[in-house]
Amino acid sequence: MEFSAYSGQSVAQRSECLVIGVYEARELGDQARAVDRVVGGRIKELLRRGDFSGRAGESLLLTELPGLRGSRLLLVGLGTAGGYQRRAWKRALGTAITALGRTRIGSATFAIERPAGRELDEYTLARAAAEACGSALYRINDLKTGRRPPPPALARIKFGPCTPVGLADARRGLSDGAAISLSAGLLRNLGNLPANVCTPRYLAAQAAQLARSHRSVRVRALNEAQIRRLKMGCLLAVTRGSAEPPRFIILEHRGGRRGAAPVVLVGKGVTFDTGGISLKDPAGMDEMKYDMCGAATVLAALDLAARLKLRLNVVGLVPACENMPGSRAIKPGDIATSADGQTVEILNTDAEGRLILCDALHYARRFKPAAVIDIATLTGACVIALGAHHTGIMANDDALAEELVACGTRADDRAWQLPLTEEYGEQLKTNFADVANVAGRDGGAITAAAFLGRFTKGLKWAHMDIAGTAWLTGTAKNATGRPLGLLADFLIRRARA
Repeated sequence: MEFSAYSGQSVAQRSECLVIGVYEARELGDQARAVDRVVGGRIKELLRRGDFSGRAGESLLLTELPGLRGSRLLLVGLGTAGGYQRRAWKRALGTAITALGRTRIGSATFAIERPAGRELDEYTLARAAAEACGSALYRINDLKTGRRPPPPALARIKFGPCTPVGLADARRGLSDGAAISLSAGLLRNLGNLPANVCTPRYLAAQAAQLARSHRSVRVRALNEAQIRRLKMGCLLAVTRGSAEPPRFIILEHRGGRRGAAPVVLVGKGVTFDTGGISLKDPAGMDEMKYDMCGAATVLAALDLAARLKLRLNVVGLVPACENMPGSRAIKPGDIATSADGQTVEILNTDAEGRLILCDALHYARRFKPAAVIDIATLTGACVIALGAHHTGIMANDDALAEELVACGTRADDRAWQLPLTEEYGEQLKTNFADVANVAGRDGGAITAAAFLGRFTKGLKWAHMDIAGTAWLTGTAKNATGRPLGLLADFLIRRARA
């Protein structure tokens, strides 16, 4: 997709289709009124007849209107004027892209009314617009054998109108947003693949492909013997029940000055999670292929850092394995020794994500990082607490947590900070080891973070629980691409500070 920004009148732009928004109750905003004057009041006439309501999600394609440089005009419903905010604006963009994708229109000029908000400058809006377009055009990488529909013809989008002063910022936003949408496609493709395709070795191969595609990225994938030499006993405990060998993947984007402390991203890479001996209910177990979305986010973040040539050192760590109930699988009550020497009593084998992450978090120390952020589909408790709307953030550094929450607000990829005080860690006490891997139902998302916090002392660390936000369920089952938008804002701002 080729994006460009424009200033001045939308009707003066050359493209095959002009896209404008219409509010409910036959209200026209400034952009729609300007277009209506050019076409001799035809839009108001159409609204008076009741041919278009302006409800959110509606669209209507008009052809052969006088005065337009393009041959078609697309009306998009904005909903009520009073409720028109950023979410409604993004929905209108998605509606427009979906409608255009059903046609053979190759180029479009967007003149949809903008939402109000002090934080929505030209750069932020343009970046969000490019991301929304990329998301609307995404097609699931399914393995169906039937005839596929042709790809959309839409190849060029003009975004605006922008102020002349903000034109350069809008162009930069569109460029960054286009890169984010490409990297989000990588994340979603990895998440949507079945677990018999997307194995730990497959993730390692995809990481190697990143290194071949981007000169700034270096990759190593450690095999089981090398993992054993690192004494990652918790990772090895989880993978024991599977015939599929584990991998520990290390990615480095060297974009900052030599020796500068990197940002380390750690992604949970359980490519399929049965729960192990603590077997999950069959209903919805197919969705456990998404338990590697943290790992996919890390690969996508490194891909993005390389695409944007961010002047920042970024390290990605991915412990990748399966959690299966084989004859050699760990059992409730077993004790494993982590890479930093702490012993862990495994009371629930379905609390495996924290086990593989604790070894990876210890490994992060060798990079002397400026910040460590782990991303994991970690707990159902976080879904109960926050639903599918906010990513849960817990941290040992409030400034880092607040920075991430602010990035999520700007990127419209929202997160919410949960408390992480010492009382939660006390729930993990056990008679038989240094720590237990679970602490009961109460505060389950936070006690999981408290477990990880034992392995991050002395580090600036934040934990992102994406169990509710990484994928959609039911008939809309699909990886969402979150929280790449949040992390993109974080990395871009850190690099350009």
